[in-house]
Amino acid sequence: MAHKIQFTSGCPNSCSYCYEPKEIKTFNPEIPETKELIQILDMNFLANPQAKDILKRIPKRKYELVCGIDYRRLDQETADLLKKKGFIKIRWAWDFQFGQQRIHQKTWRKFIKAGYTPNSLSIFILVNWKIPYRDCCKKLDLMKVWNVKINDCCWDGGYKIAKPIYWSPDQIKKFRHKCRKHNQMVLFRIDPEFK
Repeated sequence: MAHKIQFTSGCPNSCSYCYEPKEIKTFNPEIPETKELIQILDMNFLANPQAKDILKRIPKRKYELVCGIDYRRLDQETADLLKKKGFIKIRWAWDFQFGQQRIHQKTWRKFIKAGYTPNSLSIFILVNWKIPYRDCCKKLDLMKVWNVKINDCCWDGGYKIAKPIYWSPDQIKKFRHKCRKHNQMVLFRIDPEFK
């Protein structure tokens, strides 16, 4: 069973698809003494003005940032601290155009330099939003090259209640299937469902 803690609520980015309040509130949770996973529930942990100091002072444990890393606030020292302190399942979001590929490659390289393996990383891709289906497919193709998993997220409440506002129902369904297949091949190096 994972322990859940929170250092920060709020996010200053004010992205149009996100409901997180802009106001930042900080907390001082107690770090459990455990060998089990500690999940940090912050929407944007790196938005905390003390984020780097927190990473320096917390004991080494098995941590997970459930909502991922804000690549805009990531530097090499922070990536190194995350690895040193035991953070696993590293994720970040690529919500905007495919044209940001160089920015996200720099983020990927910071994590690789810190000691993470490519298949221990994953990227959030927003489905059924203003970024076209074809752009998201290009991102998916690039993740094949980087050997990074995809966390595909429907911006309007999830796949079960997705309304086809920006994408067609067929595109939503196909992208979900493509991401699942992609992640299987990253994890197993083969298609485990091939008959």
